[in-house]
Amino acid sequence: MELALEELKNSIARWTEKGELFASPVPGLSLFRRDEPTQPMSGMYEPSVCLVAQGAKRVLLGDEAYQYDANHYLITSVHLPTIVQITEASPEKPYLGLKLKLDQREISQLIVDSNLPSAPVQSSRGMATSKITLPLLCAFQRLIDLLDEERDIPILAPIIQREIVYRLLVGEQGGRLRQIASAGSQSQQIARALDWLKDNFNRPLRIDDLAAEARMSSSTFHHHFRSMTALSPLQYQKQLRLHEARRLMLAEHVDAATAAFQVGYESPSQFSREYNRFFGAPPLRDINNLRQMGNGA
Repeated sequence: MELALEELKNSIARWTEKGELFASPVPGLSLFRRDEPTQPMSGMYEPSVCLVAQGAKRVLLGDEAYQYDANHYLITSVHLPTIVQITEASPEKPYLGLKLKLDQREISQLIVDSNLPSAPVQSSRGMATSKITLPLLCAFQRLIDLLDEERDIPILAPIIQREIVYRLLVGEQGGRLRQIASAGSQSQQIARALDWLKDNFNRPLRIDDLAAEARMSSSTFHHHFRSMTALSPLQYQKQLRLHEARRLMLAEHVDAATAAFQVGYESPSQFSREYNRFFGAPPLRDINNLRQMGNGA
């Protein structure tokens, strides 16, 4: 295991020598490097598996904290708004990690093809950490090795990614993934509601309509939604709106009032209050701070 971790660490360090993020030509695979701990930052976690080869990271989901390092991986089965902080990193021992996106359709197909039996799951939460295994570690190493042979990626990457999904399905968190991918399950119905909210966050939220779409009573829907996300539907929608507004102001240079209206707020003052409460600074100051950080100031 130690040798495998050392090899993975060296591979990630090599491909991130020129920057903090390497969006690799392998579909869904990103490599990361940070030379110092970070302040807590908000971010959306998508369905994915994340590994750390060196250093450590902390993710807050609601009031729950998930810490992972070289001995543990983080798995996320649905889109979740989080607060993220790299807790261990230095120029001598930088944080080195990777993320691989997960495709629910591929998970469902593998379950069907493999005829995997049902597996118990301790919680319906859409995020969890588990101890890394040597077979999973080796599969990720082979995926990164393909970066040296890009012509092989279209053929071999899907095979290795399928192995990784299989390793996850038969591992400690397999029940969590199978719940999301099982047609008609309550977890899948909540996952569909999350997808709808992600695509329609700027529209008015009617809990009764969303619950009916999930074929649940409003109270049952609310309970299962909070169990998976650690948030109420309204809190989830609000955080989606604030994340998108931040992106609009930062990437598209939209002013705060315009961003507020585009994401569904009717009152710019309410938007500014909620933005300040969530991100810790008013919109203009927050965006200026982010741009200074991006410029190395």
